[in-house]
Amino acid sequence: MNWKKLCTFAGGVLFGTAGVAILSSKDAKNVYTHCTAAVLRGKDSVMKTASTIKENCGDIHEDAVDINEKRYEKKRKQEYEKAKAIIEAYEEKDAVEENDKAE
Repeated sequence: MNWKKLCTFAGGVLFGTAGVAILSSKDAKNVYTHCTAAVLRGKDSVMKTASTIKENCGDIHEDAVDINEKRYEKKRKQEYEKAKAIIEAYEEKDAVEENDKAE
């Protein structure tokens, strides 16, 4: 029989048993409670930051939509003015041609 393996196994069982006893002690539970409380505080902070970021993203989106609407409206006005100028030029040309025919 190999005594080294047997001693290693026995040491592991002893260490495991002692570890369970240590981990289930009142002091260990107190540490777990404090760690859990710290994690919950961290979660609250992260959720607050996420809410702020979400609100800012919504504001940014609304501002971007407004900017694009203004840009599209400006472009439509320019196209309207250009079309109006073309129509006026054709009407003026037709008027000149009619005057030439009348003379």
